[in-house]
Formats: sequence, C-alpha cells, structure tokens
Amino acid sequence: MDVQDIFPACFASVSIGTPETPLPDKLRAISSAGFRAIELGFPDLLSFASSRLGKEVGPYDFNDLCTVGEEVKRLCAEHGLKILVLQPFSNFEGWSEGSKEREDAFVRARGWIRIMQAVGTDMLQVGSSDSPSSKISTSQDRIVSDLTELANLLAPHSFRLAYENWCWSTHAPTWSSVWSIVKAINLPNVGLCLDTFQIAGLEWADPCTTSGLNEDHPWGERGCYNLLEASLDKLIDEVPPEKIFFLQISDAYKPPKPFSKETDGDGLRPRGRWSHDFRPIPYSEGGYLPVTEVLTALLSTGYKGWLSMEVFDSGPDGKGKEYDLGDFAKVAMEAHRKLVAACSTEETYMAIWGEKLSAREQRQR
Repeated sequence: MDVQDIFPACFASVSIGTPETPLPDKLRAISSAGFRAIELGFPDLLSFASSRLGKEVGPYDFNDLCTVGEEVKRLCAEHGLKILVLQPFSNFEGWSEGSKEREDAFVRARGWIRIMQAVGTDMLQVGSSDSPSSKISTSQDRIVSDLTELANLLAPHSFRLAYENWCWSTHAPTWSSVWSIVKAINLPNVGLCLDTFQIAGLEWADPCTTSGLNEDHPWGERGCYNLLEASLDKLIDEVPPEKIFFLQISDAYKPPKPFSKETDGDGLRPRGRWSHDFRPIPYSEGGYLPVTEVLTALLSTGYKGWLSMEVFDSGPDGKGKEYDLGDFAKVAMEAHRKLVAACSTEETYMAIWGEKLSAREQRQR
C-alpha cells in the first residue's frame, strides 16, 4: 500500500517559489513531485488574478477573484491536484460589536466563502488572531461566539473551518488553547489544523534565546522535552482524530542571532517573524525542531488523513534562497515519505514515548 493511501501529501502553494512565481509553474512542480493536493494561498490567488486580468486585483475584488478562481480550479484538475483548503484567513475573531474591524472581518468572510465555491474547496483555514490585545477581546466567550458565527456561514455550503494555533497569537498560541475553543464551539464543521512548527516552536523552541530553546524553565534541553512530552501526552489523551481536519509539517532554523523580543515595525511578534522566513522542509540541514516526536504524537491520536508541507525557507539566515521549483518539490516529497516512515513504526513510537502511553493509547495499539 502506498503511504499516500493513508497519509496523502499536500503542499502549500505559498511554500514554493515567491509571490511573483507564476502559479501554473508552482502547480506543475508540485504535481510532478507526486503531491495530490495544495493549500491554496490567498497571496498566490491575488498574484495570479492580477497577471491573468492584466490589472491590479486587490483582496476585496471578490468578483475578479472568483472568476480567476474558477481557472485555478481547472488548472489544479489538469495537474491532478485537489484544493484542500483556502488559507490563511487571519485576524477574524475578537473585534468589538459594531466596530469597523468586525464589519470588515465578516465582509472578508463572505468574500472568501465565494472564493471557496469558485475554486472548489470545502475547507477554510483560520489562524488564531495576532491582533494586539489592546484592539481585540481575548475573552473565550467572545472568540467562541465569533467563530461560531463564521462556522454557521460556512455550514449551508457544507464547508468546514480548520482552526490553527499560531504560536505568536494574542489569545490562543497553543494547541490546547485552540482545542478549548473548538470544544466550546461544539459544531461538526469546526476542527483543528495542527502544525509541527506551531507546536514545537512555542513549547520547545524560542528564537529569542542563544540556545534556540524555550528557557522559561531551568532544566535545559531535557526540560524542553519534558514540557513538550507532557503537552503531547495530553493531546493524545484529549483530541479525537476526527476533530483534526489536517496536519501541517515544517522544521525551523535556529536564527544565527537571537531575535529581539520586541515587535517589529509592522507589529509582528518574534515568533511570527521566525515563522515567515525560517521554516525549512524537515531533514534539511540546519533544521532543529523535534518534528519526528511531534508528528509521531499527532499520528498516535489515530489520525489518518492529509499531511501538508507548509514551509517558508529563506535560508538559515532568513535573507532568501534560490532553488529550482521541481527539485524543491521533490525534496519535500522525499521528506514526506521519510517522515511518515519514521513516525509510523512501533520502534520509533516506543523510543520516543516509552512508558508514557496513556491508557487510551495502550488500548488502541
């Protein structure tokens, strides 16, 4: 049996080339490497629309985006690619009632739903908001109410909402915080998008330290593993596989110089800057996150489904990296196969988790 029959491979369109790279070239490379789906990145849709229509197409030009979205759907079909999800829908939740920002959030939501219909996907990825706490509410009741309203807009179309913790988020930076929100929403079309970077990049690593590790506790690398293991044990115990809508995979480079803990000129927090430029394909030279450990735990929930490469590789220094699209996609596919093989064996599982198996996992295995 092909590994893709159990864990089919997806590649985020924004993870290969640049926003200026023609989308057809990206699709050709992704398909030729053996991937079966893409995450359609909104920046790629904007770029393709501007190119195809010969004018600048903006993020609120929904008629134009839907017209070109139908062409993207055809292109993907020609390359044997499913559009798994439209992403990333950001800074949606937490705005105060009656505010211009809340009104804008729902204008965007309705427009993106139209785009989903045009491109033929049934899933919207929503990242936990990183808008400043001075501007949004961090009350879980407020967050749950907003996302419930979004889910109810999606439901008549049989569309799903995959909620992801961004590790620099204002109100939900951990898997457990987004899981608490998803449980409170308690709707069948709302689930999780879990990401090896977003989990390990907060609970194990830190781009602001010389060691590259989370130094909030005094036990060094072993302490980081202990913290991560405890968190992932809890994830295995609590999260049913059917509430994981898809998984994303990437590693991270340790920055050559620790980042400042301050936000940058755009208000982006350090882990957000790290995420945007320092995320290579697993097994790349210089990657240092415990990707195998995290993915092994995620698969140990019983999850079977899409594994998506979402990488942002600007090189170990974050300054940019040139590569052949086809070669890059092939390296990503090889990493997919290697990682699934490493995470799916009894020996790997026991070596990582030892006697920490929960009662539920012992029964399952």
